[in-house]
Amino acid sequence: MNGYQQDMTDRGENGASLHSKQTTLDPESDSSTGGDIPDPSPTNPQENTPLDVARTEAKNVFRAKVFATIILLVAVCVVATFTYLLVDAQERRNFESQFTGYASEVVTVSRETTGQLFNALDAFSVSISSQAAMELELLNSSWPFYRFPDWSVRAQRLAELTRMENPYVSFDVIVRQDERKAWEDFANGEYPFEYQYAVEKEGERNGMRAEDLVNQTIPFIYQFDSSGLLVPSPATGDLLPVFQQYPLEVFPGMPAMPMGYNAQAYSAVRDLFRITRAIKSVAVGSFFIYLGRGTKSSGTEIVQPVFDRADTADEDRKVVGIVSLRLHWLDYFKNLFHGGDSDVRLIVVLKNSCPPSRDALAISDHVVTYQIDGSNAIVLGEKDLHDPKFDSIEVSETFIDLDVDHSKVPDGLCVPTSTLHIYPSEALEKKFETHNRTIYTSVVVVIFSFTVLVFLLYDFVVARLQKKVMDRINKQDMIVANVFPSAIRDRLYQAQGNALQQSQMVDQSTNSAGTDNEMGTMGAAPLADLFPNTSVVFADIAGFTSWSSAREPQQVFILLENIYGALDTIANRFSIFKVETVGDCYVAAAGIPDPMENHALIACMFAREALKKMKKITHQMEVSLGPDTAALDLRIGIHRYDS
Repeated sequence: MNGYQQDMTDRGENGASLHSKQTTLDPESDSSTGGDIPDPSPTNPQENTPLDVARTEAKNVFRAKVFATIILLVAVCVVATFTYLLVDAQERRNFESQFTGYASEVVTVSRETTGQLFNALDAFSVSISSQAAMELELLNSSWPFYRFPDWSVRAQRLAELTRMENPYVSFDVIVRQDERKAWEDFANGEYPFEYQYAVEKEGERNGMRAEDLVNQTIPFIYQFDSSGLLVPSPATGDLLPVFQQYPLEVFPGMPAMPMGYNAQAYSAVRDLFRITRAIKSVAVGSFFIYLGRGTKSSGTEIVQPVFDRADTADEDRKVVGIVSLRLHWLDYFKNLFHGGDSDVRLIVVLKNSCPPSRDALAISDHVVTYQIDGSNAIVLGEKDLHDPKFDSIEVSETFIDLDVDHSKVPDGLCVPTSTLHIYPSEALEKKFETHNRTIYTSVVVVIFSFTVLVFLLYDFVVARLQKKVMDRINKQDMIVANVFPSAIRDRLYQAQGNALQQSQMVDQSTNSAGTDNEMGTMGAAPLADLFPNTSVVFADIAGFTSWSSAREPQQVFILLENIYGALDTIANRFSIFKVETVGDCYVAAAGIPDPMENHALIACMFAREALKKMKKITHQMEVSLGPDTAALDLRIGIHRYDS
């Protein structure tokens, strides 16, 4: 004890000695008794005062704020531009996606329509050949002396399959020069029956009557000369007179030509007849212009050969005639697109692979442009009129390719391949243009501008607060500097920090060894764990007291055994910890001993299953335990605790 006191005395003397030394310093090299802020030490002229450091840091902070403001403004410009371009690109993608969908529908329906068209023509030709073979054999006759019965009805059905508004279908037979007179006599005898039947089926349109058509009939095979006069066809080569046709008018309001017109005089049919006779298959012509009364239409001729026999595997069968179908592309495109939305405007450019034609009625470059407005269509012109800016999203498809043996095609003639080139219109593009680009960009600019303003306001408030704090610190530092020399002041600051640290260590040591600890009575810590996140479930049987008072103990035991057994099973399934059962009370907890992140949810799921099981058990045991057993219910309470 004396040693300890002596040690403390020595420490006190040393402290006093130190203080004595400090108070006898030269006033010129340290602070005077008046408390002025000391000058920098001559031995360390670069030493900075806290005020200098604060000023330097303030400048650095100001530079950082200016830089941050510039970055924010640049970010506003970059993000706004990016937003505008992103929304614009999204609108462009939506537009292109919708256009691709529309174009795909046009392509799909085009394929289906074209396939139906050729299949219907082939079936129609086979039906003519098949029926003619039977009837000619019965009549002991031969081609070309044959009239296809029920022509108007069957041709009308063929036209309906093609879905054309203004169809034209004709049956033209091949007549050799040595058969010419006999066929003309045969035809003149059949015309009245054909006209009468056609008028009955098609109706009297434009005042046409069967007798009028008979009176207009030319009794020989004819054609028109260069001046438009009707003349007999030349007596050279095979003839191809029109024998049956549907309807009785080619264009609305234009009466049909009388029967007997030599189709070979029409260049489009003549070339196709030569091709189909050589390849013995269907042939499609180039694009032609068809003129009617006040109408102008572009289309093409499709020629399907008719054979003397219906056997398709017989390569020796002969072509005895043709079924000629005049396809008007305007009608084709009117019914091609089933979208029904008139705002859906597509530009369809129809191109033909054949070389330019010199025929007066032919479309020289074999290019026609149509505009499809939903289920309607209009002709834009006889050339490619699409907007070149849509070239990058063009959808093209070959929809007529007969795949014929071109070595069999006569020289100078062409079997074309027709392609669809689909483009969007400006109207369709505008349909997908919105103000979203401007709106979203404006929102981004407003948000960033608001953020900058909030940043500047916050910086202003913080700067004011920092200024007050710095003023207070500067005043305190000036007071300390006036009382103590700089060396003593720095040691005081350091000593204060060390003293605070030592005080915290002493407090911790005192708390560990003091009487306020939570040690057990035997000096050991109790064996207890803390579960800060858990949910406790309390369940008891409502009505159990009155029910059990009227039951034998064995019945009460059976009920509790079944209920608690079911609850235990459910608890095991959900990893619920069963705490205890007291009478009709069942206590369990979720989250112990293994922590559960979703302990409250597990507890609720357990409670729900327990309620359902309780209902089921009481109803099942109602027979054995009494009728009021089903009235028992389970009351459940859950206590949740999260740290």
